[in-house]
Amino acid sequence: MSASRTETTTGFLDELDRFSALVRSLDDTEWKTASRCDGWTCADLAAHVTGTLTDILAGRFDGLGTPAVTEREVVERRGRTQSELADELAEDRAGAAALLDAFDDEAWNGPAPAGVPGTLGHGIETLWFDTYVHAEDIRAAIGRAPQQGPGIAPSVRHIAAQLEARGWGPATLELSGLDPVEIGGGGRV
Repeated sequence: MSASRTETTTGFLDELDRFSALVRSLDDTEWKTASRCDGWTCADLAAHVTGTLTDILAGRFDGLGTPAVTEREVVERRGRTQSELADELAEDRAGAAALLDAFDDEAWNGPAPAGVPGTLGHGIETLWFDTYVHAEDIRAAIGRAPQQGPGIAPSVRHIAAQLEARGWGPATLELSGLDPVEIGGGGRV
């Protein structure tokens, strides 16, 4: 169900660039605007996305993605400006690019670190999805139009994988402009 290694690495790094540009573009009112993520502002979403990548690059995988860790990521960055978070993310992006270049096919197709489910490649695609969706959360909060970019495909694949893991299906997701995604071997559209 995953994209190719090249598509995933390029897509994820490009998504980080778009996210950083979005963060830099926010004015102070937008920065403090409540998002559709319960209890979080646009600044909190930016802190979470940035904090996740910082944690990964520092080898901090325990509890990654849990409410406690995401809250820590936000609290550690509370009070930082848009530029400060975008700068941290740009630095992390450079580290991520170097790390992604170091993975060979065996590592890419092997298990993700620290007991994270799936392959390393699937984990990178999940980071792409998370970055894309939180950028859309910010855009929705401040009234900007959604961006129907390349991050839609990993988002649909992620949702399909979650549905399949929960035993939903069989079914096939067919969305305009995307390849069909089968859940549980495919079935009703």
